[in-house]
Amino acid sequence: MSTTLETEEQGALRAAVAALGKRYGRDYITRVVAEGGHPDALWSEAAKLGYLGVNLPEEYGGGGGGITELSIVLEELGAAGCPLLMLVVSPAICGTVIARFGTEEQKRTWLPGLADGTRLMAFGITEPDAGSNSHRITTTARRDSGGDWLLTGRKVFISGVDRADAVLIVGRTEDARTGRLKPCLFIVPRDAEGFTRRPIDMELAAAEKQFELVLDDVRLPAEALVGDEDAGLLQLFAGLNPERIMTAAFAIGMGRYALARAVEYARDRTVWKAPIGAHQAIAHPLAQAHIDLELARLMMQKAAHLYDTGDDAGAGEAANMAKYAAGEACVKAVDQSVHTLGGNGLTREFGLASLITAARVARIAPVSREMILNYVSHQTLGLPKSY
Repeated sequence: MSTTLETEEQGALRAAVAALGKRYGRDYITRVVAEGGHPDALWSEAAKLGYLGVNLPEEYGGGGGGITELSIVLEELGAAGCPLLMLVVSPAICGTVIARFGTEEQKRTWLPGLADGTRLMAFGITEPDAGSNSHRITTTARRDSGGDWLLTGRKVFISGVDRADAVLIVGRTEDARTGRLKPCLFIVPRDAEGFTRRPIDMELAAAEKQFELVLDDVRLPAEALVGDEDAGLLQLFAGLNPERIMTAAFAIGMGRYALARAVEYARDRTVWKAPIGAHQAIAHPLAQAHIDLELARLMMQKAAHLYDTGDDAGAGEAANMAKYAAGEACVKAVDQSVHTLGGNGLTREFGLASLITAARVARIAPVSREMILNYVSHQTLGLPKSY
């Protein structure tokens, strides 16, 4: 499924990852989830082949590519039915932030392990009472007399904390000049004293679990702060824009997987004289789903290109649009695929029913479609805010 917008190297990467995904497939992920396990075999092989750290700097064990290359990895694994959700979190968000803003010690400590898959990092921004309003984040960090940081607060819907070596936590510190709170990023080890987690019981069938976190005066050394204390928003969006792009890749891959199953079924299933795919009532909605997925991919590629070339402002707009378009296209593709199969679409044998819930994730996280529409109406169209 290569595209002329890609370089020869990117096309080769897409083909190689697609081949890896085909060897594992949907049955592998379904089995892992049913057994309560994690896709360790796929994660380890993807790491060995250099796919996990493809976006990280070569001098720290990465592939020297960008979010464009990492989005190709996630999309193709998703199209094969075996997406790795933690690709969004560990190398895309945390790896990117540390590579761009971390100290030399932080880079040496974390990036090689994130690249080769031996270390995993989660990302904690969402809070129970803040929702989409990051300005209401209440997790606070204060310095004590010895220079250490003390973090207090709660986070919710944080993926993969049980597997992560640390969590990159978004807290807020007080500006000494204005007294206002500003966002800052901290590396919090999983076993830090006062740092506890509770699993959230989800209807979503996934290997990656969701957690609520409590930070009760978690003491961190001064070097746990990532980047400049006064550049919080810049650093934060350096992670959030890749997150949106990678969520788009996740959604596009899932939509492609569902659509491929439906097309295969529509070619073979014969009720009257011809396969059901010959009927426009079946064929046209599938064709429309394909068009919507391709359009979403184009916006995702634009967003990744802008980000990788250093245009953070342009990437912010495009990343939000890509995430919105991909989420909508994924939901429609999955729904239409299930309807194409009829009753078979709801069976475990065909493996589409579980995607009905999973597809909604791309509409909801990491930012709702309504907030993206707010962003576009305010930032792009210049319309006034209602809040």
